[in-house]
Amino acid sequence: MNVQESLALPRARDTIGRITPYVPGKSIEEVAAEYGVRDVVKLASNENPLGPSPRALEAVRNGAGEIFRYPDGASGELIALLAERLDVPQDHLVVGNGSDEVIKLLAEAYLEPGDEVIYADPTFSEYAYVARLMGAAEIPVPLDGEWVHDLEAMLSKVTDRTKLVFICNPNNPTGTIVSHERLERFLAALPPQAIMVCDEAYVEYVDDASFPDSLGWVREGKPVVVLRTFSKVYGLAGLRIGYGIAPPYLIENIRRVKEPFNVNRLAQAAACEALRDEEHVGRSVRLNAEERERLRQRLETLGCTVTPSQANFLWVDLGRDCRPVLEALLQRGVIIRGGDAFGQPHHVRITIGKKDENDKLLRNLEQVLL
Repeated sequence: MNVQESLALPRARDTIGRITPYVPGKSIEEVAAEYGVRDVVKLASNENPLGPSPRALEAVRNGAGEIFRYPDGASGELIALLAERLDVPQDHLVVGNGSDEVIKLLAEAYLEPGDEVIYADPTFSEYAYVARLMGAAEIPVPLDGEWVHDLEAMLSKVTDRTKLVFICNPNNPTGTIVSHERLERFLAALPPQAIMVCDEAYVEYVDDASFPDSLGWVREGKPVVVLRTFSKVYGLAGLRIGYGIAPPYLIENIRRVKEPFNVNRLAQAAACEALRDEEHVGRSVRLNAEERERLRQRLETLGCTVTPSQANFLWVDLGRDCRPVLEALLQRGVIIRGGDAFGQPHHVRITIGKKDENDKLLRNLEQVLL
């Protein structure tokens, strides 16, 4: 008889049994140890290959001696900088322990058991997670044939129980976007109780002029939450800091469920300096644009089908099961993300790296595929 059979243990909420813990991809250290390879290249987590701004690193070094003090619970300096940069009042902003936390706070503030959460499929897994956590109904809607949000199909799923509608734009893992015109019509058709959440984690990489002005809807007081992060172009993924922009009537409720000191001192200091270092951001964006196009062309010469991307990654159809390809690349010291994690076993998601990193991927992928 095991412990659970012999003891009356505390019972978790029913929804907990439906949640599968997130499984990240292998780290550089894991691959090096498991496969005995050196010079491992990680192109799996959509990180900035240039790393953070030197100014952000300096802010972390300078602030290390103050970590015995609690951080600013209101993230006041960062919110002031963001408000000025984004041209929104400070009461339109909330800072979180990554934008993941803001998604969870939004769910805690607004979802009741039986409410409905609509999102694309495949997309960022956090949306399904927070729906399950709060006992809400998950309503995934397949992307269209071009791997773009099918807004008409999503709208057909909306009911009087719909509370949150997530639009990952650009979408993870496909890199595709929804245009301003299409999304504006979609927003106008939503019922009054529904909140549209525009997750723009990769917005800095977008160069398509049709991309939505989501902050304009926020300034107009529409029920829209815009999510952004310092994990991608700003290179602060390890410090976990992101933010949400929304009308005050939404932000006020999100702040009610936020922990008092949810973002640490070093993350706040680094984010402020990262935001000020526009040169580093520009350099990161230019590298990504150049290498994204070069990598796309080379992958197509290898017989892959590459979805046009507005992000810092590519969604690639290998035309075969991705698992043997992933394993062969790991043995060669290259980490990419399998599409099977998104229910697409013939696809992979490849983060845009530096030129030498992308070259190593291409050399080894050619050996594996041809």
